[in-house]
Parts: sequence; structure tokens; C-alpha cells
Amino acid sequence: MSNKREIDEHSGTETTGHEWDGINELDTPMPRWWLGIFYFTIIWAIGYAIAMPSIPFLNSYSKGVLGWSDRVRVEKAVETMHAERAVNSQKLKGASLSDIENDPDLLRFATEQGKVLFGDNCETCHGKRGQGAAGYPNLNDDIWLWGGSFDDIKQTITHGIRAEDDDTRMGDMLAFGKDEILSAQEIDNLVQYVLQISGQDANAQAAANGAVLFADNCASCHGDDAKGNREVGAPDLTDKEWLYGGDAKTVRETIWGGRHGVMPNWNVRLTDDQISALAFYVHSELGGGE
Repeated sequence: MSNKREIDEHSGTETTGHEWDGINELDTPMPRWWLGIFYFTIIWAIGYAIAMPSIPFLNSYSKGVLGWSDRVRVEKAVETMHAERAVNSQKLKGASLSDIENDPDLLRFATEQGKVLFGDNCETCHGKRGQGAAGYPNLNDDIWLWGGSFDDIKQTITHGIRAEDDDTRMGDMLAFGKDEILSAQEIDNLVQYVLQISGQDANAQAAANGAVLFADNCASCHGDDAKGNREVGAPDLTDKEWLYGGDAKTVRETIWGGRHGVMPNWNVRLTDDQISALAFYVHSELGGGE
């Protein structure tokens, strides 16, 4: 290794004096554009440290001559968001379906808020997209026990079904077997009749006997044609759509012990505008509204 500096005969550049195995290291200066950028970044860093919050102290930090604060900026953005929401929230109170659909800003607000509210409050029972489960209605179809209009859905959400609310919707499926209203044989006949009118295989003679029992005990709620009655939440027994199941075993369980599912009244947890947004989402976004 040599430490002698000399001029390289090929490039005309002075060497650093470092040589390894006959190869000399050239003392080539860095490009001026590169040095310019390097010095600029140093100046920029110093200027930024002076202008913006950047230097930590023991219990605080430098605030910068510009007084910039991400915290303050976020707080202002949140205040602006709440102010915008307050306007749309006020519009939602008492808004009809057409009011929401004809106001683009209100439509967007109701859809977005309704989706969040559904996820936070309804998915546990009705499923992620409202597909329902045994005992929990499917909100995507057109089968509604109490009506599927925007106002009907809003009423149900607000006051619930068999809930602790003075204006809750009330319907009662009697326990015909448990309360000894009908005998086991009569219930079996009723089961066969329900299977028959819903298009399933049934014992014809038992179903004929069940038809008389149905007229005497069930028609007052479900109707003479068994098409149901929304006034009391009685389901249509002919459409093959079942809340708890339509096989013989489940139908017998329903007739024997009754059904008393509860839909909470959400007016104790949600505001009027939130209920409107949720009702709109269920009606218009899940696809089951009438």
C-alpha cells in the first residue's frame, strides 16, 4: 500500500495516495449538484426545526415560530365534522323516505350512519348483512311480520316488539300444549294442517281434522286463509318462510310452547335521527324494504 499522492495519467485526476495491488484511488470530487442538495437539506432541517414543533425538552418541546399543531388541526376538523353532522342530524328528525332520497347530502349521511349503527347494534342478532338466523328475521327479503315500509321499520326500531315500552308492538303466540289449551293429538293434527297449507307432505286425514282446529283457534290471528295479519305480527303460514323453522318437529314445538321473541326498543339508546338513519339503512340498503 502506498500513501504517495500523484496525478493519474489516464484521467488526469490526483490520487488520494491509497493504492492496493497496483490500483490507485482517485480523489474525485463529489458532483456539485449532489453537494448542493446535501447542503440544502441541512439548511432545510435547521429551518424546519425553528419553524415547526420538533425539538424535545425534558417536559415539553419547542412549539416553533409558526405555532403549527396537528392536535389543534385535528380538533378543528372534528369540530367541523360535528357541525356538519348536526345539520344533517337535525334534517333526519322526522324526515320521510322521500325527504332522504331527494337530498344527496342527507342520503349519503343516512346511509353511512345507518351502516355504522347497524354494525354496532343489530349485527349480533340479525347477522352482518341482515340475513337473519333462527328466531331473528331476515331483513333482506320482503317477508315482514309487522310491515316493511320505512315508517313501519322505524316504529319497530323505536318501540320494539314485546319490549318494555308503552308503545311497543305486541303479539302473542299461545302455548297450546304447555297451557293445556289443546291435547297432544289435536296439536299433531294442527301440525299436519300447517304442513299441508305450506306445500309440504302431510297426512290428509290429520290435516282435515287440523283445519277445523285451525279455524277455531288460529284463524283469528293468522286469518282464515292463513296468510297472516300484520296488525298482530302473525306470520303467513303458506309462504314457506319460517322464523323458527317449518319442519314438523319445529312447528310442533311452536304450537306446543308458543313463541315470545323480543325486539328491544332502541329509543332508550339511540336518538331520533339515529333511528331514522338505521330505519333507512334497513329499508333501502339491505334490500328488504317495501
